[in-house]
Amino acid sequence: MREVHLYGQERPPTWVGKLKLETKFVFHNAGRLFNTHTTIHAAPGVEGGSQPPLGTHSLGGGLVQQPWGQWDWPLTLSAPERAILELLDEVPQRETFHQADMLMEGLRTLSPKRLQKLLVECRSVKVKRLFLWFAERHNHAWLKQLHREEIDLGSGKRMLQRGGKLDPKFNITVPEDLHAGR
Repeated sequence: MREVHLYGQERPPTWVGKLKLETKFVFHNAGRLFNTHTTIHAAPGVEGGSQPPLGTHSLGGGLVQQPWGQWDWPLTLSAPERAILELLDEVPQRETFHQADMLMEGLRTLSPKRLQKLLVECRSVKVKRLFLWFAERHNHAWLKQLHREEIDLGSGKRMLQRGGKLDPKFNITVPEDLHAGR
């Protein structure tokens, strides 16, 4: 069964889960991962980096809105920079390191400006450390434009993979086969 992950401040209405669809909706409290003000303010226009697809508007906080359906209903989506952070929050419980690694490898055109803002406002030390670890692993060009001293990476070690290898720079355990390829 396919899953659609919904991030928001409030759970969707209960009738959403009762729809007879081939898709399961999984709700995530966006306030747990990002400061609430990140997802609420709306400022029309483009938020740093490349232009969004035609008809798409930036809402701030790594969210974009685009028309959807016959009547062009506004559909709010995570921009790629926010979406990868949301996915990394699911590693290793619902997403694998290898899936995240493959996705991170292809993210060559992310907006450093949007990334900086999201990484500073992200509440999860695990997500920020994983993101930077994968970004270094794939040597992304936009990584040089981030001001890492502004990103709080917390303290202490985080065990993300049982029996994994500790990365001394980010103090996270990752699968040994991924660590060896770094």
